[in-house]
Amino acid sequence: MKKILLINLILITAFLISCADKFDIGVFDNVGRDTNISGDTVYVQLSPAWEGFNKPQDIFMGREPFIYVADTDNDRIVMMNLDGQILGTKAIKKPVAISQDYELDLIVCAQFDTVVQGITKTYSAVYSIDLVAANHRIEDAPIARLLPRESDLNFPQREYTGVTTFFNNIFYVARKGPNNTSIFDPDNSILIFVPKSLVNQGEGDTLVGRVPNIDPISSGLVSANQISSLTSLNSSIDFIATLTGNNSFKAQWFHYQVTAIDERYVSQFSTSGGADFVVPNKFEKPEGSCIDNSGNIFIADAGKDSIYKFNPFGDELQSFGGGEIFSQPHAVAFFDQTLYVLDTGNNRILRFILSTDIR
Repeated sequence: MKKILLINLILITAFLISCADKFDIGVFDNVGRDTNISGDTVYVQLSPAWEGFNKPQDIFMGREPFIYVADTDNDRIVMMNLDGQILGTKAIKKPVAISQDYELDLIVCAQFDTVVQGITKTYSAVYSIDLVAANHRIEDAPIARLLPRESDLNFPQREYTGVTTFFNNIFYVARKGPNNTSIFDPDNSILIFVPKSLVNQGEGDTLVGRVPNIDPISSGLVSANQISSLTSLNSSIDFIATLTGNNSFKAQWFHYQVTAIDERYVSQFSTSGGADFVVPNKFEKPEGSCIDNSGNIFIADAGKDSIYKFNPFGDELQSFGGGEIFSQPHAVAFFDQTLYVLDTGNNRILRFILSTDIR
């Protein structure tokens, strides 16, 4: 009971801090699939493509800002500047998701090997990388494993698939797996980590529980059915989740709602409200998302080789792609009017910029 009260207190506090936030709305026209995105302005593909990756699965725009890439089959995290120059790499097994808190620590979902009863086994894992301690020399940065704990070794099929950090350095980790009958600890869950300083435990981060009231196997809204990515929304504790499980709504906006009765995550959009974002079966295999400074939402759909863009009201603005441009795009990032697309199947990053910013 104390743990539940602590989780609720943390979430309520963050909600009250952020309840005054509003989004700006950009005005664009809908277009079909094309290399450029048309509207009031045009997104133009920049050259060259950034190559040299091997089935990368995530890209994150850091707070510095540097660009971080989970270069999955090269077993490394790549740190780049905005010109695409590699500043350093960190060896880590099969990284699949990456985020960064406001203390500039990287949080990475990856793998690790350990010996259990004389047999080497591979488990999904979550790591924290302390860049500040190494003056941002990522290859020298101390790394600490947060998950799995010793008790988690009894669940070898669990995978950590997504991570997102919030303005208060709380972060969520998405987990998936085949065993979801438990009402207390189903495999499909979102785990909550908080700074130890919030619970008077010193430095670092600690796991305090799982986000409650989210169905692990639902085919509807507010579901954790095989989450593939998490993206926080600026200074609120809302987040976007993409899902690859059996679900009619494979991208969802989780809005934290406090009422006189309780507090919980609900869907930002109703299926009866007309928002394009929650049209059933709109997405096939979404693997990543990002938010721009105006609150617009980008979704990378690896199943449709496409990028979707929505405004904060869930209206579809521009979508583009197809096999002639992308192959299984897994992630997107946005900074200074530039959209970065992780073109996983082609082992590269493609960049798109507004035509008004070309000089």
